[in-house]
Amino acid sequence: MMEKEILQLFSNLTERDREIQYESYEELMKIMQEPVDWTYAVWEQLVQALTYKDGHMRALAAQFLCALAAKSDPEERVLEDFLKIWAVTYDENTATASNTLQAIWKIGLAGQVQRDLVISYLAKRFQTCLDEKHPTLIRYDIVVSFKKLYDATNNSKVLDIVKRLIEEEQDMKYKKKYRAAIR
Repeated sequence: MMEKEILQLFSNLTERDREIQYESYEELMKIMQEPVDWTYAVWEQLVQALTYKDGHMRALAAQFLCALAAKSDPEERVLEDFLKIWAVTYDENTATASNTLQAIWKIGLAGQVQRDLVISYLAKRFQTCLDEKHPTLIRYDIVVSFKKLYDATNNSKVLDIVKRLIEEEQDMKYKKKYRAAIR
């Protein structure tokens, strides 16, 4: 049984008042920085929310799943649902896609299998996103995700991979911007 407080925070996400929504989002993200025992009480609903009409709700669901996967997914359900979360990084709403890309690194905190999965998808996307709308924004979000994963794990391989990717950038202006993001 989930605590009333947690249920209320999730309920607040649907409030009309954006401030109430944001405060509840912030509080939930803070709570999820530590392991929680209610992950699977909300998991399926969050997976379903990845396909809702509302882009804001798709982004929230993706961010919550990434946060829960990081610390509170002993059954490793994220491995089954990773592609559903990853699909949101291609969202037609640029902000939704960006928010998801900048959160997906958290899945890499769950274990080596999850880390390898996230790294391989981010690296491949960096190399293949040039035909997409806003490729430089996508690449920047990917670099930020790598940097956050490196900061959280102190794994030098993560930093080496993103540095190699940045070297593939042809435009010096963007290469400089990406390098600045990992400093």
